Amino acid sequence: MQSIKNTVAENLGKYTPMDTHGLAPGDSQFSLEQVPDLTGKVAIVTGGSEGIGYGVTHTLLTHNISKLFVVCLEPGIAEDATKAIEKEMGAATAKKVEWLQCDLSDWEQTGKVAFKISDMTDRIDILINGAARGIMTVQRNKSDIDLHMATNHIGHVVLTSHLLPVLKKTAENGHTVRIVNIASNLHEQTLQETQFESIEELNRDYGPQAQYGRTKLASILYSKYLARNLTSEFPNILANATHPGIVDTRQTTEHVHEAWPFFGFAMSVGMHPFKKSQFEGAVSTMYAATMTEKSGQYIAPPAIVEQGSDKANDDALADRLMDLTWKVVKERTKSQSADKGCPFEES
Repeated sequence: MQSIKNTVAENLGKYTPMDTHGLAPGDSQFSLEQVPDLTGKVAIVTGGSEGIGYGVTHTLLTHNISKLFVVCLEPGIAEDATKAIEKEMGAATAKKVEWLQCDLSDWEQTGKVAFKISDMTDRIDILINGAARGIMTVQRNKSDIDLHMATNHIGHVVLTSHLLPVLKKTAENGHTVRIVNIASNLHEQTLQETQFESIEELNRDYGPQAQYGRTKLASILYSKYLARNLTSEFPNILANATHPGIVDTRQTTEHVHEAWPFFGFAMSVGMHPFKKSQFEGAVSTMYAATMTEKSGQYIAPPAIVEQGSDKANDDALADRLMDLTWKVVKERTKSQSADKGCPFEES
């Protein structure tokens, strides 16, 4: 029975006639009201201008984050978010936010944005990697790599890797640093044949949902990889993955129709009464970003630590994923990065 309650708590919300998060076990309860005071802390959120990301941005600001860098793809969405923040929280709060336009599938641009952030702050307490291409058809980025993997996984690895010097410095100064990679329970739909052994495999078309789910498996594996290779050296740098639930965002109301013009209505309309709001969808991520004292976990709403699929716990698969990630980035951006002394670090 508790497993059924957990499933409801983790995935559903909004218009259901109950406090779905309240169905979780007592030791896995958490709400946005429990986020601690963040005065003096600096955070980075990718995709923080809309959807779950805006729920995270809003929560960080209402809990007194001192500086917030938001990396987003569309300037127009960022402008709307700025207006909303100014209207609700005032101009002084809005000035805490530095909006940075970036296409995470463009790894050279992503590296430059990371350097820009590093020039603007000497500490980073929270890094939330949340921007993502949703359940959509297969496309390629300018480096001729599957756009889902290029954005959702590799782009975040490039960003995080370039920020490592500041993250490590923050930890060395005695602060707890939390890295959160937003994943999904759709990682369980990754095809069994997935081995992360070649570029050819990365570019194989598995269909919209499996293509998306594979990137979310990568988010979990990357978090566990960081826990093994980074937390082991810097115990106060914690890396975790989160599942937000089924959330009412553009991904689930608009983008899903790119892949499924008709079937997508089952998600955009049929599931609408059961979806979480952007704030409910931010709960597990905010727990991982501000409260957890452990690393290498997969956390579902509100603060339920889940095992994940067998593949999500395969360290050898994680190592192959990261080896392939380094190979792809170095080969496809060599003239703009490695050849120019880019400090692309592997842990």
